[in-house]
Amino acid sequence: MSRRCELTGKGPLSGYHSSHANNKTKRRYLPNLQDVTLQSEALGRGIKLRITSAALRSVDHRGGLDAFLAKAKDDELSPNALKVKKEIARAQAANA
Repeated sequence: MSRRCELTGKGPLSGYHSSHANNKTKRRYLPNLQDVTLQSEALGRGIKLRITSAALRSVDHRGGLDAFLAKAKDDELSPNALKVKKEIARAQAANA
């Protein structure tokens, strides 16, 4: 399982540990990934995703998973999230 957010595409960054003596050693900064189940109003069910806590706050700020995916760029989304986005778009088109 890759350490990448399924909604925002954030992944690991690299940098250095710096000791008190200012010795540098390579390290990785990993994203704060959480396994969550987000509810889709259009589909009427929950969708399991592995997203960062920052993405979870963004989803809440935009008004839910459906609204977030409607504005999200396709190249940032994982294949799983892209499939859900298309399902939601189909469900909203059928209800309209």
